[in-house]
Amino acid sequence: MPDGIPMNSGTMRAAFVAELGAADAIRYGELPLPTPGASEVLVRVEAVTVDPVDTMIRAGRYSTPVPMPFIIGRDLAGTVVEPGSAQLGFVAGERVWCNSLGHDGRQGSFAEYASVPVERLYRLPDGVDPEVAVAVAHPAATACLAWFIHARLRADEIVYVGGAGGNVGMAALQMAAEAGARVIASARQADHPRCLAAGAYAAVDYRDPSLAEHLVELAPDGIDVLWDTSGHHDLAVHPSILAVGARILVTASVSADVELPLRQLYTRDISIVGFVLSRASVTQLAEAAKHINRLLADGRLTARITERLPLSAAAEVHRRMEAGEVDGRIILRPDVIN
Repeated sequence: MPDGIPMNSGTMRAAFVAELGAADAIRYGELPLPTPGASEVLVRVEAVTVDPVDTMIRAGRYSTPVPMPFIIGRDLAGTVVEPGSAQLGFVAGERVWCNSLGHDGRQGSFAEYASVPVERLYRLPDGVDPEVAVAVAHPAATACLAWFIHARLRADEIVYVGGAGGNVGMAALQMAAEAGARVIASARQADHPRCLAAGAYAAVDYRDPSLAEHLVELAPDGIDVLWDTSGHHDLAVHPSILAVGARILVTASVSADVELPLRQLYTRDISIVGFVLSRASVTQLAEAAKHINRLLADGRLTARITERLPLSAAAEVHRRMEAGEVDGRIILRPDVIN
């Protein structure tokens, strides 16, 4: 038996559901230790976190194949235990991370061990805190695909990041600034110093009744890419602040219906591009991982970790996430005991 796997047990502890439903359906208990397939690597999980999409899958609000019992969660940081064949390229003891489990029939990450497809597993750069890596894994991948694949961001463009104080918003701000864009960050007043320190050249309050006028002052030639990561879209105002040929990114929405000023959009070559990380190809995710690893190694990606809890608190964290009570990132660890 490889090092790191209990010698006296073929089971592990995990947070899972037996059927889709409310957060109360999450159980924490024993499940069989996963057996890696021919192209999978067995990883001992050190840290995980909860993404909003995790709650949607658990509740059945996001259509995707779900094997039962289903281990919840997408992201992990950990250590390779059983690397599989030499052709897979990993060795025991390597620190790794992943951000695409728990979807499309794959079991999730909220367990002591996870069997990870090799094409979805990435090495953790030396010296990088695994908690920081798992905290940024999902938001930073979303930001990377948003800017460089869907928005085709160019250096010196002006971008607006709504919800910049949030997890995805902060990753978006940091990545855009690092790429040479000029970032206008929208966030609550208390988050303005953090946004400016992360690279924004201006920070605005999304509740300002004169926001549109203020944005015109900051970007008189118009904003090139607008991304409201918070999902609060007011597209009736956006055309007045957008440059000709601007792109609007949509990755979240708190309302099912948004009125579109179509005439003002299409007559100025403004496009709306929506996407979800779940549909990204393994090639796209791998390219994003290279970018993320470079920024992690340089200390250019940061996370606001507000709590550290045991994996057994998964149901509580899901409930809090759905109630809007999670601020920053909550890290859960299998090796922390209540």
